[in-house]
Amino acid sequence: MKPNFEFDGEKYKAASKHQKEWGSKIISELNLSGDEAILDLGCGDGVLTAQLASLVPHGRVLGIDASEGMIATAKKLESDIVSFQVLDIDGIDFTDEFDLIFSNATLHWIKDHKRLLQHAYEGLKSGGFLRFNFAGDGNCASFEKVTRAAIRDIHYQPYFKDFEWPWYMPAVSNYELLVKESSFTDVRVWLENADRHFSSPKEMIHWIDQPSLVPFLMHIPIEEDKKRFRDTVVNRMKELTLQDDGRCFETFRRINVYARK
Repeated sequence: MKPNFEFDGEKYKAASKHQKEWGSKIISELNLSGDEAILDLGCGDGVLTAQLASLVPHGRVLGIDASEGMIATAKKLESDIVSFQVLDIDGIDFTDEFDLIFSNATLHWIKDHKRLLQHAYEGLKSGGFLRFNFAGDGNCASFEKVTRAAIRDIHYQPYFKDFEWPWYMPAVSNYELLVKESSFTDVRVWLENADRHFSSPKEMIHWIDQPSLVPFLMHIPIEEDKKRFRDTVVNRMKELTLQDDGRCFETFRRINVYARK
């Protein structure tokens, strides 16, 4: 059974500066006529969905997310043009409905991308296109190292007996083959190095708490152990990433996808 990750939309909104930067850059490069129908997969707090809506004053935008907490925050941005719905990406079932399917910093949470691409293809109108950005191989190398070590710790091992790593972060070459094996045309897949210096340990810790640690903490039912696990990861991350100038460095490798129906 697919785990249900529940996020705090307000905390995510405050801790997702770099996700907003990536998404805003992509949105600024879109060439839209203003009357498109757009689907935003994994809309989170809805800020980027609203940016998309500003480009289509005669169109409409639907943002979906499996997290009720995210959608509760996003719904504050609803208008005549933009709406939000609690819906798992794995459950989308649209037919010839959208001119653009967009997703930013979300799809590494989805394991079956063959199915995702098929559903996206079916949901697009003829001539429509998708534009994705998500984590690829090498992303968050320090965080992965620290959390893998933590779940192997003898104190926490029992909690993670049946744990499944929550993210799919493929090599760009493998993902390019996957998209080209689908029905899409004009396929472009490329890797972006978006390595980041957090301005301070505090900024990095906000990102660790929401959303990065969510899949791990949900496996620890005892509050004392939950806090200890969280503090272990945070302290080790500070040790591993803190630079001489007071900033914290982490790797962010993004797979970008463009494809047309």
